[in-house]
Amino acid sequence: MRSAAKAAVSPLLVMTVLHNEAYKPHHPLLERLWQWWKPGAAFGVANMHRATFERVRETHGLSERWQDLRDDPALAIHTAALHLKDLDRNLPKRHVRRYTRDELLALGYNTGERNMQAFARGIPPGPLARSYLRRFRAHRSRAAKALADCGRPGEAVTG
Repeated sequence: MRSAAKAAVSPLLVMTVLHNEAYKPHHPLLERLWQWWKPGAAFGVANMHRATFERVRETHGLSERWQDLRDDPALAIHTAALHLKDLDRNLPKRHVRRYTRDELLALGYNTGERNMQAFARGIPPGPLARSYLRRFRAHRSRAAKALADCGRPGEAVTG
C-alpha cells in the first residue's frame, strides 16, 4: 500500500476502510449511470464525495478531478489515504478509550471530521455510524490478511 506509506498513515487502516466501502460495485460505467441518477453520489473504490475530494485536492495540490475517481482506483486509494491523514491531523491526541484511533479515523471517514471529534469527546455515534464501526471491526482481520498476502505482513500490525 504505497498510498498509505506516502500519506504516512496505517496501511491496515486504509485497507480496512476500503473493505468497508466495498458495498457497491465500482465499475466506471455503473458509477457514471449512478451519477446521472444521483448527482451527489460518492465515487471510486473508496466512495469519496465531491466536497471531500475537493478539500483533499486543495490541501495536497492534486491536479486530478473528482470524476477521475471512477476510472482510477489508484487515485481513489491515494486520495482516501490523504483524507485519513488530514483527519488524523485534526483528531485530538487524547480521546475516550472506547474507540481506537483507527476506529475514530474510520468514523471520521464515514461521518465527517466534526462527528469524529464529537465521538472522540464521548458523544455516542448514531445507528449508521455504529453500523459502519461494526463493519470496520469485522473487516479488520480480512484487511490484515490481504496485506499479508501482498507480502507486507509487518505493515498489517498497526492501529
